Amino acid sequence: MAMRSPICVMLAHVDHGKTSILDRIRGTAIAAKEAGGITQSIGASIIPISVIQTMCEDLLQQLKMNITIPGILFVDSPGHAAFTNLRRRGGNLADIAILVVDINDGFKPQTFECVEILRHYKTPFVIAANKIDMISGWKSHSGSVLHSISQQNPQVIAQIETKMYEIVGKLFEVSQLSADRFDRVSDFTKTIAIIPTSARTGEGIPELVMMLTGLAQRFMGDKLHVSESGAKGTVLEIKEEKGLGTTLDVILYDGKLKVNDTIIVGSLGEPIVTKVRGLFEPAPLSEMRDKKTKFKSVKEVYAAMGVKVAAPQLENAVSGMPIVSASQNEIETIKQDIQKEVEEVLINTDEKGIIIKAESLGSLEALLTLLREKGFTIGKASIGNISKKDIADALSNYDADPLQAVIVGFNVKNELSEHAKVKVILHDVIYKLIDDLLAWKEEQIKKQQSGEIGILVKPCKIQLMKGYTFRQSNPAVCGVEILNGMLKVGTPLIKEDGSKVADVKSIQHEQENLSEAEKGKQVAISLPGVTIGRGLREGDILYSDIPEDDFKKMKELKRLLTDDEVIVLKEVAQIHRKENPVWGI
Repeated sequence: MAMRSPICVMLAHVDHGKTSILDRIRGTAIAAKEAGGITQSIGASIIPISVIQTMCEDLLQQLKMNITIPGILFVDSPGHAAFTNLRRRGGNLADIAILVVDINDGFKPQTFECVEILRHYKTPFVIAANKIDMISGWKSHSGSVLHSISQQNPQVIAQIETKMYEIVGKLFEVSQLSADRFDRVSDFTKTIAIIPTSARTGEGIPELVMMLTGLAQRFMGDKLHVSESGAKGTVLEIKEEKGLGTTLDVILYDGKLKVNDTIIVGSLGEPIVTKVRGLFEPAPLSEMRDKKTKFKSVKEVYAAMGVKVAAPQLENAVSGMPIVSASQNEIETIKQDIQKEVEEVLINTDEKGIIIKAESLGSLEALLTLLREKGFTIGKASIGNISKKDIADALSNYDADPLQAVIVGFNVKNELSEHAKVKVILHDVIYKLIDDLLAWKEEQIKKQQSGEIGILVKPCKIQLMKGYTFRQSNPAVCGVEILNGMLKVGTPLIKEDGSKVADVKSIQHEQENLSEAEKGKQVAISLPGVTIGRGLREGDILYSDIPEDDFKKMKELKRLLTDDEVIVLKEVAQIHRKENPVWGI
């Protein structure tokens, strides 16, 4: 069996330098042409063995290492879109990944999400602690990155150590994964290697490539063997090309694909069966998404390879879908397999739940997984822009549970008018999408709970003011100070010994009638059925008489109470428990 190049995906928070690292490896300048220096589209490029040997020549000699892999296929992307699109049944297509972290910025929200996705797919990875040249006082040196570090002044070395161990600590905190600087790792199966790098100066880049090559050869040998016949791949992008029509940018991960081969491509309906009319391969070290990349027409390609496929009837193809070559007698079996694979994602939903949309099968699968990990149930998952049917489906959830009347869309559009009862949340970054959904859900729960707590007898503590009895009875009218909580008209009151007093009939402040009065206010209240001076005296402290059921509900909604109200709630419980020790429990 032949050996293919390992597939390596770059992941990072925005602007941490993943494209610049790949540029340094390729010797190209894709990043400089991108808007804002941020990768805007998915791309793939192969680094041949000859380049690796040249770049790592000194390290290879020191380690007496012989490279057996044919090269490395790098996939670069916005965020982690390519990683989630590079799917295959039962896992992810990437053999290994580089998580790029700006050593000065450390972990950012999208970095955490990248780690979660890598963990979910059990993909081995190394960390490039990038931008070491931006550390204050850093001076670049030729030779290895360890030599460069050793030549820095003590203050710079101390900064590097501190920043490295901040990354180590944060990684363990969020994922319980151990990591250390690559030269200190004794067991690469248990500890993630961190390579200090500078994409700008090139320091650490040979070590990074060396680590990838060594790990791929040592731990992935069996995975890298490919069959020499039938081809398997994943659709990265669908593009219209002048003179060719609809084409597919494909990562081929197994076998051999030839012109005139019959291919089966996943779609939202029945799988597409068509014949390859043309195969176009980017030149070595070039990048598929660069408009200046020259593609050459080839008769056949071998895994692992990024290749452009031209064929008829590709209009309904979707990113992230499987593509498989088939002989005539295999077509029906493979069609059924692909249909089942797609349905595993699209039909793997719950009886009820929110609606999710995404632009590709891979990102839909990742979104579905991450949302479930956050406790969401998914009622419907589908690919494409938001439709009228999606709005109708979300609306049907409203009566049963308004929190499920929501549509979450990753990298899709909503051109329909807003519906008052349906919440639509869109974003092109998964972690931001989930953050927005969680924030919306929390806000809705608070609104619901505020409505619930509004009908309960709330905690309140007041004191009758001395010298402010305006009428002793029928009804008694006296001045009180609100010591804690909120006093409302209709609040039942009890004394510290638990004896009942009366319900507050009215509240006045400077001859104005109030419905409620908050902590710190001094107001006049009227109390029917009591006589001040007989059973109730000036200076007495009274509490709201909270019913036991209200108390139990309030314990569940405690986060909606102030700290003062929580204190009063406990004092009321103590009063009632003098008579009934299990009151409110």
